[in-house]
Amino acid sequence: MPDARAVDPLGGARLAAIRRRTVWVLSLGQTLGGVAFGATVSLGALLAADLSGDESLSGLAAAAVTLGAAAFAIPLAALARRRGRRPALTSGLGVALIGVILVVIAAGSRSFPLLLAGIVLIGAGQAANLQSRFAAADLATDASRGRDISIVVWATTIGAVLGPNLIGPGEVLGDALGMPRFTGPYLFTVVAQVLAVALFLAFLRPDPLVVAGQLAEGGHGAVRTTVARADRPVAARYAILAIAGSHGVMVAIMAMTPVHLTHQGASLSIVGLTISLHIAGMYALSPVFGLLADRWGRVRTILLGQALLAASLVVSGLGQSSGAAVTVGLVLLGLGWSAATVAGAALLVEASGEAERTRRQGRSDLAMNLVGAGGAIAAGAALGWIGYGGLAFAALAIVAVIALLSPRGRRSA
Repeated sequence: MPDARAVDPLGGARLAAIRRRTVWVLSLGQTLGGVAFGATVSLGALLAADLSGDESLSGLAAAAVTLGAAAFAIPLAALARRRGRRPALTSGLGVALIGVILVVIAAGSRSFPLLLAGIVLIGAGQAANLQSRFAAADLATDASRGRDISIVVWATTIGAVLGPNLIGPGEVLGDALGMPRFTGPYLFTVVAQVLAVALFLAFLRPDPLVVAGQLAEGGHGAVRTTVARADRPVAARYAILAIAGSHGVMVAIMAMTPVHLTHQGASLSIVGLTISLHIAGMYALSPVFGLLADRWGRVRTILLGQALLAASLVVSGLGQSSGAAVTVGLVLLGLGWSAATVAGAALLVEASGEAERTRRQGRSDLAMNLVGAGGAIAAGAALGWIGYGGLAFAALAIVAVIALLSPRGRRSA
């Protein structure tokens, strides 16, 4: 097993230092990954419309990267289980780099199929970014698990905000270098991904998942309880349901909001502001929900997330003709997603025995991405059939299912 020179399982102080170092390395890597991914989504839609000659196909870029993230979720989790987090994370980012190169080649050769293939590979980088939040929990204690996950999730905010703002400078740089249209910003993507790979290779040492495995095999006492715990399949399945269901609700409403606001006569600046506030709701307060998950309980915080999602859907549904109400609804949507996914990830980690942990994490990311893609597709059809308000009220059914299936009070949970 790699990183055999990991710490003595009995070194509690040393273990805490490794845990803190791991969280900050993952947070910086998440920031770099967010920079790379933030520009990719916007550019992919533009390139898809340009190369296909059909604006209706621009949405295939987002679908391709989501399906790519889903496709790589389980293989990267399996690699982490065999070799550790560092090989898994760097492999995902490396595959994404190949995808970026293919996208640039596709733009130069005007090949739409090659473009989609490249974007699918870029999804591996998104899968690695999702895995980072679980890596943050590998060595966490019950008192710090939610907080550690939430710090890594919060770091995404920086990249998500910075990435799209690099499109303009990237186009200028790309024009100066004679690159194909809409591909200049990928220079920043390449730099960010390379820096993230170098960061993980150099500083994600010792590998947190390898250390966790060593603790489970040979540790004892308080230190061993950090990673060695009883398997609770009911709670684990509920965590996967909560994460995937909350993500599906969020994506369905968020994806249709720009279309709805545009139909209501809102300007592009208003649409942009609404989505920006929604993204802020998703990430900015994640440390708060991490602390709540640690101190108040994982399931309670998931249920708080469902309450916020329900409030969002009611406000958006009843106030669908008001831009202000829709904006408030989108902020609540982001907050509900944040509470559910941070607490859900913490619950999944602590409800899974060491032998099942990474396997379930891969399944969770797979379900999250597939449900998100399905939610976006279904929402498009629902918008034309029952309208934005009807879509919001229909999504309440998913929230209700997650709340009603809560395992609180069950011994098997």
